[in-house]
Amino acid sequence: MTASIAAPGATDGDRVLIFDTTLRDGEQSPGATMTHNEKLEIAELLDQMGVDIIEAGFPIASEGDFRAVSEIAERSQDAVICGLARANYADIDRCWEAVKKSRQPRIHTFIGTSPLHRAIPNLTMDEMAERIHDTVSHARNLCDNIQWSPMDATRTEWDYLARVVEIAIKAGATTINIPDTVGYTAPVESADLIRRLIAEVPGAEDVIFATHCHNDLGMATANALAAVAGGARQIECTINGLGERAGNTALEEVVMALKVRHDIMPWHTGVDTTKIMHISRRVATVSGFPVQFNKAVVGKNAFAHESGIHQDGVLKNVETFEIMRPEDVGLSSNALPLGKHSGRAALRDKLRQLGHDVGDNQLKDIFVRFKELADRKKEVYDDDIVALVSDTAEAAGAAHLNLVSLRVTCGTHGPAEATIEMEVAGKEEIATAQGDGPVDASFKAVRAVYPNKARLQLYQVSAVTEGTDAQATVTVRLGEDGVIATGQSADTDTVVASTRAYIAALNRLIVRRDKTGPGVDAREISYKDAG
Repeated sequence: MTASIAAPGATDGDRVLIFDTTLRDGEQSPGATMTHNEKLEIAELLDQMGVDIIEAGFPIASEGDFRAVSEIAERSQDAVICGLARANYADIDRCWEAVKKSRQPRIHTFIGTSPLHRAIPNLTMDEMAERIHDTVSHARNLCDNIQWSPMDATRTEWDYLARVVEIAIKAGATTINIPDTVGYTAPVESADLIRRLIAEVPGAEDVIFATHCHNDLGMATANALAAVAGGARQIECTINGLGERAGNTALEEVVMALKVRHDIMPWHTGVDTTKIMHISRRVATVSGFPVQFNKAVVGKNAFAHESGIHQDGVLKNVETFEIMRPEDVGLSSNALPLGKHSGRAALRDKLRQLGHDVGDNQLKDIFVRFKELADRKKEVYDDDIVALVSDTAEAAGAAHLNLVSLRVTCGTHGPAEATIEMEVAGKEEIATAQGDGPVDASFKAVRAVYPNKARLQLYQVSAVTEGTDAQATVTVRLGEDGVIATGQSADTDTVVASTRAYIAALNRLIVRRDKTGPGVDAREISYKDAG
């Protein structure tokens, strides 16, 4: 008989709300900035998959963040749209302006309550308590759905944490989020903290308790599920676990854990799990953060079997080594690859199977690149098509810099030479450069066309599929004056993929330079992690 870890009084029908913060906390990952259109796309995918609350951004951070949150709020169909605000009236007012057109708006306000974080605004305990009361009350006067977070709650003294949680509840908070901001806690502590708050804080029975865990010690998913066992009914998470440092609780992990182990965790979510793989791939592409091969649920190897004994077992009974079906997370089979004779209708059908319902103009662009790829490869597999779609979208979204052509020559002796033709703000430029290898020469040619001081922080190549004709996915991360941006591209030619990825990262650097709006203290904006 399997033991249950359910909280006292829990029933099989208990619902756990999924609060996705990919567009806020996830985007704070160094280099993970998304464009406006990418944010709208990810928000739409989250809404379609049944996420309950979408934290769309931090409206006061910049005009771009405000516009993105506002448009997501207007376009949302089912999800609550939430914006983040620090504990001051200006942030809260700006947040309300951004989310108020949503069918279901929410204001999320926070302040750091641990000894280390109280020192940042230099407030005494009493002064901070008064600010919490005043700012939560102000937010509640604007909106009837208020979430409050004591940042670094797991390192806050128990008596003070209980005191400020009670203050926030009395001031009108409807959700109390308990963040493990630095990934410090362990599962037993996570469960006990939630359980104790619910039992001992007056008014706790009238609000929803949430958990927001970071993965610094690799326990984010375990801590989130333990908090649910302790009585939390909202999990804050991100797609692929994207987030600062080691990341956040991964949405796909907690959702599938609750589904697969319903016997000991008798709670459910409203997430359509068949949409997980598609949004995972899309977030990986737009953020420039590839998913590690052995990542739980969505990694390339999550359903792969190489060991002979494993293969034999799976062939006889798939449940011998698979606790969930690939189809449960939207992973389709590669059994019917496309080839150079495949038509537009077959490509459209395959795209729909993979979760991409594209318009005629986009299909036309993808089909052209598909034919080019099919001429170079015998068979085009699902992963090739996903990379192709992502790369086409990346190319279409590159507003300032675009690759027109690249010619590289290299040999066993002497430097490589690259001649590049690029569009820079609509004007074509040509340059030639030499380097230590074809990639180095190509990057130097880009810099000759578009001079910049960006430093290469990461260069990573991985094969999309198998074989010598496989597409290579290249990830490039650049840093310049404290700003970090990542670009990705795929091509059967690694040098071409590398150059496109480098240009994509430069385009994102250009976007990031406009992140901080006028009148906002840059030092304060860096202090914006509510979990």
